[in-house]
Amino acid sequence: MKNFSMTAPDISQPFISGHPAFKQKPIVLQDKPTRWRGIADKCNLSPEGRLRLEWVIFYETIAGHDAYTTAKHFSITPKTFYKWFKRFDNGKVKLLEEKSRRPNNLRKWQVTPQEECRIMKLRKAHMRWGKKKISKLYKDEYGTVISSWKVERVIRKHDLYPDQIKAEKQRNRQKSAVKKNRIQKLEMKDEHWFLIHLDTIVIYWGSLKRYILTACDHHGKVAYARMYSTKSSRSAKDFLYRLHYLIDADILNIQTDNGSEFFAEFEEALKALTIHHWFSRPRTPEDNSVVEKFNQTLQQEWLNDGHFNPVIRDFNIDLTEWLVEYNFIRPHQALDYMSPYEYLEYTLRKQRKLLPMYSASAIS
Repeated sequence: MKNFSMTAPDISQPFISGHPAFKQKPIVLQDKPTRWRGIADKCNLSPEGRLRLEWVIFYETIAGHDAYTTAKHFSITPKTFYKWFKRFDNGKVKLLEEKSRRPNNLRKWQVTPQEECRIMKLRKAHMRWGKKKISKLYKDEYGTVISSWKVERVIRKHDLYPDQIKAEKQRNRQKSAVKKNRIQKLEMKDEHWFLIHLDTIVIYWGSLKRYILTACDHHGKVAYARMYSTKSSRSAKDFLYRLHYLIDADILNIQTDNGSEFFAEFEEALKALTIHHWFSRPRTPEDNSVVEKFNQTLQQEWLNDGHFNPVIRDFNIDLTEWLVEYNFIRPHQALDYMSPYEYLEYTLRKQRKLLPMYSASAIS
């Protein structure tokens, strides 16, 4: 009987020494920054992710593992750097991408078709009401409690919001429908308080806006101004009553531009004081040149010298002091270099009726 060997066959390749084709090449490893940037190229890392990778590279090389130096160099907080450095975990480049912040468990639609129809009906009937008011109305109408969140979801789904563009067009139509007396039709008279011009100066102070209502007499150039936080007809109404109180005389005519602040409550105040309202032509500041000149003087001689104050009460106190100087002291070229109140007294003296210098019983 013949015996067979069960050992594993030798499949190793013969080693041929000295032959250049079989010489082993040395393996050269790239440095970490180069390898990390190469991985970023292959995985198409976003610009935000590449910036975070540069944070890590700067930390490993130039900063010498100093997180505070790295944070200062890139204008970030150390907390932000540590967050991404831990996520990077010495080479996990893909983790430098921003993850989705979408919650795992989302609130699902829980409004029944009946509730949806009822909410739509109530919302369409009261487009300006908020979700909590609609929720209260729903309970009163149908005797069932419904959350304001459901009301909001229905409003969002069907876009049940007031049409702002349509409302603005409607307001413009209402304004244009009002019969406006244009200032060109007024027969001017050289009298004090016959015509007073009104205007508004808008001041931008960072994120704040302030409005200075101004007034100037056409004949005597007596002026008044006051700052408000809102450009509304209520502010204009308040300004008109203050002006009427300070003048202490009948105002016959008021001229304004076509601004929204000179309608609504302002018109009601004019009717109560029996004052005629005259309008300038659109885009024609020359029609209101008297008060425009006063606005220019107010800005150039006072506001531009650093006297603005966003605190309305303090500003109006300082403004009043300047108005006293403007009306009582400052000479006006148009008034033959008299102040407005000097000119007012001069005009009153001329209009005063004097008694005859001779006796009434003199013999002719």
